Amino acid sequence: MRVLGIDPGLRNLGWGVIESNGSRLSHVANGVCKSEGVELALRLVSLFNQLTFVVKELKPEAVAVEKTFVNKDGENSLKLGQARGVAMLVPAIAGLPIGEYAPNTIKKSVVGVGHADKRQVEHMVKIQLPGVKILGSDAADALAIAICHAFHLNAGSNLELAIRKAKR
Repeated sequence: MRVLGIDPGLRNLGWGVIESNGSRLSHVANGVCKSEGVELALRLVSLFNQLTFVVKELKPEAVAVEKTFVNKDGENSLKLGQARGVAMLVPAIAGLPIGEYAPNTIKKSVVGVGHADKRQVEHMVKIQLPGVKILGSDAADALAIAICHAFHLNAGSNLELAIRKAKR
């Protein structure tokens, strides 16, 4: 299954695509959509267009987006929420299923601890996707989100298989 991970951001929206075949993961592509323009609306349109291109070109079958947390600056939280809306809207328009994960869940899935720092996350992404050339920290986070989703999808498949076997 081809999984797109998205790390929402108004200035930089990271994305990463992996292939998941059971427990095997491989890197497809990664990058960062950089918003253009001064006005908020134009920046959101820019992100929308760039992410739409990524979805059309790389044809993911599933998408995962990081949940955002509210920080002390309410205005920045709202702007980040709007960028997250774009990150959810693009795959929804394409008819793709979308998973959402809290930052601690992503870190725990990829690193093994929920309070890992960015360097630890990037290091584990490189271990799980040998040979990957990561195009920025936002792209590394997006790949981690995709890996987290792949693990959760695989766990769900294993559970369904176990249930079917138990019913026999």
